Amino acid sequence: MTSPAFPADPVGCPTSPERTVRVDLPGAEPRGYDIIIGTKVLAEAGTLIRDRLGVRRCLIISDSAVAELYHARLAAVLAAAGHTLLPPAFLLPGESSKEIATLAQVLDHALEAGLDRQTLLIALGGGVVGDLAGLAASLAMRGVPFVQVPTTLLAQVDSAVGGKTGIDTRWGKNTIGTFYQPALVLTDVTTLDSLPVREMRAGYAEIVKYGLLGDAPFFAWCQTHGALLLRGDREAQMYAVASACRHKARVVAEDEHESTGARALLNLGHTFGHALEAAVGYDGSLRHGEAVAIGMVLAFRLSARLGLCPSNDADLVRAHFESLGLPVAPPASKLFSADTLITLMGHDKKARHGALALVLAHGIGQAFLANDVPVEEVRAVWTETMRG
Repeated sequence: MTSPAFPADPVGCPTSPERTVRVDLPGAEPRGYDIIIGTKVLAEAGTLIRDRLGVRRCLIISDSAVAELYHARLAAVLAAAGHTLLPPAFLLPGESSKEIATLAQVLDHALEAGLDRQTLLIALGGGVVGDLAGLAASLAMRGVPFVQVPTTLLAQVDSAVGGKTGIDTRWGKNTIGTFYQPALVLTDVTTLDSLPVREMRAGYAEIVKYGLLGDAPFFAWCQTHGALLLRGDREAQMYAVASACRHKARVVAEDEHESTGARALLNLGHTFGHALEAAVGYDGSLRHGEAVAIGMVLAFRLSARLGLCPSNDADLVRAHFESLGLPVAPPASKLFSADTLITLMGHDKKARHGALALVLAHGIGQAFLANDVPVEEVRAVWTETMRG
């Protein structure tokens, strides 16, 4: 397969077999960590961890589907590098595992297995595993180190980077969680070969997000090369994952705990998307990335409606997602009212003092945080979208 032409890439030359993105965090003590991206990262995980974090007692947390594919391989390379393995914890696959009972079971398992302050938790899997394992690591013994080994595109470009952990409640997605940074992120893009095309598309939506919120040339790159990435081109995958991680690392370094507003821009499309996920009950009918894609289309549509951005930009966003098979409107099979969705948006953790705080845009690559967005305008956008 012919590889695309790539712009100059500050995180590594386009043909390098491995790329490292550094997440530098502020503070009196160095707290940064590396995101290592490549095609042999899983095979070298034991030595990569040993060289950066020392020889460790390791406890792998995964889900049963991912474990069947990768657990034995990871366990073998960890043991070969001298690490000691504690009994692993396997979750049921799916968003339904991101709940407090599962968290309690994982913590109980880890403590029974002999976890101590030096034990390394390793999250092997997608966003559900990473979010829950990170939260468990932040709570166990008041904090033990953990490593992210993301195996989905969505996790590789978003949830595994930045230190947000969480579980869901009836009040919404990730409404219980902490900020707790991993010690290392090991991203092997060959794991993407095991994903269905729908999961790849869902992860791709989060890649496009970085172009839409602050990098118009990267969005243009996505328009040209997005289909190639989804077809499995390694160079396109490596470039896109590294670029997305570089964008997120810069924002996280500026606003680690989402206190100044800079990190809130990463939520472009998420308040709309989280409302949709809650409305379907996290039943698997709508993937997180699909919901975010719809949310970004709605955010640009609302921005255009309010006269904040050109309507042509909103059309380009919709057209790009649509061209690659991503949904651009709520599922027709689900019957929601606009008022129900607005209520769920109000429960989203990004709502402030009962008002709707949304990430809107002045154009592609020009996102900003808008407070007190008129509810009637949001209702109108929901209603228009559901009518087609």
